[in-house]
Amino acid sequence: METTQENNPLEFSSRIDLAKLQEAVEKIKAELGKVIIGQHDMIELLIISILANGHSLIEGVPGVAKTVTAKLLARTMNVDFNRIQFTPDLMPSDILGTSVFNVKTSEFEFKKGPLFSNLILIDEINRAPAKTQSALFEAMAERQITIDGKEYQMQAPFLVFATQNPVEQEGTYRLPEAQLDRFLFKINVDYPSLEEEIKILESKHDLKNKDEEAFVETVLTAKEIAEYQNIIKEVIVESNLLRYIASIVENTRTNASLYLGASPRASIAIMDASKALAVMNGRDFITPEDIKKVTKPILRHRIILTPEREMEGLTPEKVIDQLVESIEIPR
Repeated sequence: METTQENNPLEFSSRIDLAKLQEAVEKIKAELGKVIIGQHDMIELLIISILANGHSLIEGVPGVAKTVTAKLLARTMNVDFNRIQFTPDLMPSDILGTSVFNVKTSEFEFKKGPLFSNLILIDEINRAPAKTQSALFEAMAERQITIDGKEYQMQAPFLVFATQNPVEQEGTYRLPEAQLDRFLFKINVDYPSLEEEIKILESKHDLKNKDEEAFVETVLTAKEIAEYQNIIKEVIVESNLLRYIASIVENTRTNASLYLGASPRASIAIMDASKALAVMNGRDFITPEDIKKVTKPILRHRIILTPEREMEGLTPEKVIDQLVESIEIPR
């Protein structure tokens, strides 16, 4: 239904044509909805991370569709996709590639590993040792890797979606703070509701022997992703909202419950993610509600509680809620 400025005082005229982008986002959600039941927050945050050109860490117990959602999301995009299973014996060369001697040319040739792709799904990221994590870290941070003194640029778009199990600790390595900071989001995936689980059972029963991934069709090309990522950069952010973002992050550094606060990279992440969320909702400007919605998944892995507060049962999410509520919302 069309609305006019007369009957809707909040109606605005966007400077940027967002119709194509919005249509693409809705198509992606519709394609994933053919297979994935629920998990709307995870899907929305993963789409935001694509538009904001950021990596995402997905945490949840086994069986809550972390891996399958990331795989299906990759199928909606006409880009190269690789899945890498991290294990304790995984070496850097296993993901980066290695130099192989060519007998015909009498020279070493570099054979690229699975990390050379557009969208990387890393399963159980916390199972690989420090050397492999370090190799991945350079690719995530600089979107390049260095082998034998030579730099190789990763082809855009280059996005890493990584999963980890928060419960199982045996055979795992804790990700260093510097690497966690390179993830735009840490997405916590919960169990489905009773109604959603019934729908999951019905869907699986109806599929019988059909391949569920075959139902998902391609929506975006690499060129369109780059185009939409550029659109995000044009979104308006008023100065009072920049101060609001900075105030939230600055308060993490002075909060008595926190041993480690967030860095300016977190402020930039909140701004970029808010822009992507605004565009997905058809606006070329961000609002305080956009900021509040993306703040928790951006900050939860960037702050560390003091041992005392952690023993008392406080969680990063609770601290973030308290921080956001304590700061006056700009009008």
